[in-house]
Amino acid sequence: MSLVLLTLSPLTILFMAKVRKQDALDYHASGRPGKIEVIPTKPYASQRDLSLAYSPGVAEPCLKIAENPDDVYKYTSKANLVAVISNGTAVLGLGDIGPLASKPVMEGKGLLFKIFADIDVFDIEIDAKDPELFIQTVKAIAPTFGGINLEDIKAPEAFEIERRLKEELDIPLMHDDQHGTAIISAAALLNSLELAKKKIGKVKIVISGAGAAAISCAKLYMALGASVNNIFMFDSKGLIHAGRTDLDEMKQIFATHKKEATLEESFKGADVFIGLSKGNIVSKEMVAAMAKNPIVFALANPDPEISYRDAMATRDDIIMATGRSDHPNQVNNVLGFPFIFRGALDVRATGINEEMKLAAVKAIANLAKETIPEEVIEAYGEKHISFGRDQIIPKPLDPRLIYHVAPAVARAAMESGIAKNPITDWDEYEMILKKRLGLDNKLVRNLTTKAQGNPKRVVFAEADNVKILKAAQNTAEEGICIPVLLGKRRVIESLVAEYSIEIPDMIIIDPKSDTEKMRRQIYGKAFFEKRKRKGVTEYEAIQLMRERNHFGAMMVEMGDADAMISGLTRNYRDVVRPAIQVIGLQKDVKTVSGVYILNTKRGPMFLADTTINTNPTAEQIAEITFNVAKTLRKFKVTPKIALLSYSNFGSSPGDDSIKMAEAVKILHENHPTLIVDGEVQANFALNNDLMNEKFSFSQLANKEVNTLIFPNLSSGNIAYKLLQEITEGDAIGPILVGLRKSVHVLQMGSSVREIVNMVKVAVVDAQTK
Repeated sequence: MSLVLLTLSPLTILFMAKVRKQDALDYHASGRPGKIEVIPTKPYASQRDLSLAYSPGVAEPCLKIAENPDDVYKYTSKANLVAVISNGTAVLGLGDIGPLASKPVMEGKGLLFKIFADIDVFDIEIDAKDPELFIQTVKAIAPTFGGINLEDIKAPEAFEIERRLKEELDIPLMHDDQHGTAIISAAALLNSLELAKKKIGKVKIVISGAGAAAISCAKLYMALGASVNNIFMFDSKGLIHAGRTDLDEMKQIFATHKKEATLEESFKGADVFIGLSKGNIVSKEMVAAMAKNPIVFALANPDPEISYRDAMATRDDIIMATGRSDHPNQVNNVLGFPFIFRGALDVRATGINEEMKLAAVKAIANLAKETIPEEVIEAYGEKHISFGRDQIIPKPLDPRLIYHVAPAVARAAMESGIAKNPITDWDEYEMILKKRLGLDNKLVRNLTTKAQGNPKRVVFAEADNVKILKAAQNTAEEGICIPVLLGKRRVIESLVAEYSIEIPDMIIIDPKSDTEKMRRQIYGKAFFEKRKRKGVTEYEAIQLMRERNHFGAMMVEMGDADAMISGLTRNYRDVVRPAIQVIGLQKDVKTVSGVYILNTKRGPMFLADTTINTNPTAEQIAEITFNVAKTLRKFKVTPKIALLSYSNFGSSPGDDSIKMAEAVKILHENHPTLIVDGEVQANFALNNDLMNEKFSFSQLANKEVNTLIFPNLSSGNIAYKLLQEITEGDAIGPILVGLRKSVHVLQMGSSVREIVNMVKVAVVDAQTK
């Protein structure tokens, strides 16, 4: 039997959305080419700053390091810097494409390190197939780094390269292709065996594949107690057995069987199957022949060795995992490598040893058994998630991974005697790790997953715009929504053809067309009933339905759609007015407001009211604040709110400062559990040291403020636009707060990415209404 071997990539995609060739090229080429950049971490605005950064000031840390080499961790970025190094000989499923072609993958790995564990990365592509040249090159540059992640190096050379470098370097080093999949699958295996009530030392394990990942998996299973005599490993030439003369040193470990057997024959009575080869090589009959409570990890991507559907249909006692996110139990390396390196770096481990890898395995396995936080359940669109056959390992977006896995790895490094900077206060370390979570787009990822869990019908009111059509395509392909396109069919179809846009089961509605005459009549009469005492005649109401914002809002109101977005090419008030007139306000809401989300390095910041109320009263400010807090909780964010002014707690009385102070008083009286205070200047709200020094009595002392409420539209609008441009962060909004149903307004000129993010908000909002 012949198998094409494929090492499971650490970049297993989190969302199995359709990716178009041109979209992928545009993503990597747009703006600043590539996916990562280097930014200064110290001030550099003045001549004095530059003198400290370089000559002559830089001499002082140089001399300190010369006296004591360990001071390099104190004065440079080495402590948080990992090299992702490859020679491009085994890239993803692409094979030997060379160092240059591997660079996008290495940059991608660097991005994952940063967003999941706040680890900085230099990607390094080495033009060296000769193992000795590769080893010497890595050794020569190693002083730069606190750790090294080897990537996409073909076997068997990868084994020797890693072995030598681990022996000859004194920093954490790991070949993730070998160990990443091994660690995650081992955690999944431990929990599966527990559910199946089987002992690892007695189970028969069949492994399809004998590359770096497969051999590492098998060796780690043996470290956990599996018997090598019970492991049946297949490479491209068949079973690895004692009669073969073509086995390298690593494969010889598993040559314990005396005679040949086919993959199909080996399935008889097998307890565990691990697939690290190619898709669709395992049949239903083979799975049916396995022992009671079989464990099947079909990890080839994108097509598993046997499809999830076929495997589940064959046995009702099966425990199944794949490398895909659209099925339960995704074996994804991102569950491991960021947090393993995080723990290793934080104690300055001199390597990554077996004890640390086993600690990671057990930490990941144990985390799957703990009560799942509500934010994770909601993010995946589930009603309930608990340890069981569909939850044998944590979800990739589980925010607890960093403060469960990293400390376990750090402890193992300390206990095995290779930690040069031991941790003494574990509670403080956990808090530090939790703060690092604010450095990524966790909110957007959670919104994406939650939207995918229960997609809604979203009306795109400006579908005669190519940006809107591209956003509709992206959201449909990601499984976020079912797009409903409003506009002239001829124009939309022309744009779709011109830009090669593909939207499955495309729904186009032209409110002005004769085919929609009946619906205009129905919608118009319903709208007339709402507005007949507001000066609107029935004829005017029906005519208004020819206008897309009115028509789209009525689709949502009448239940023909779940949400609407508009505003890319329209004046803001031209979208908001129909939404308020048609949809109306939520019960007990008197004031609609607009909230912007800015993704910043300190985490998502929520700014309100930035779009609607020109000069709200203290009572309106209090209501806006409370409604914004409810919206944050909907996104599973704990609101910590500052009411801003030019004054600090009465220091400079004036109309705005008095108004904000009165609003705070109302909030404290009516909502005593809400974390809110003011009036306060923006720098004090955002700087804990300043707040603690001057106003330690405040509710905001020792709090990371994430919500800013402005005294009027002018200050709010100016502030968010300035922040958006200066920080160059993603902006989501404005989110309309207070409407009965989900209608949201785009910024004029929004990018496709911003439109897509707004659709995610709209879908999640619709799910809760």
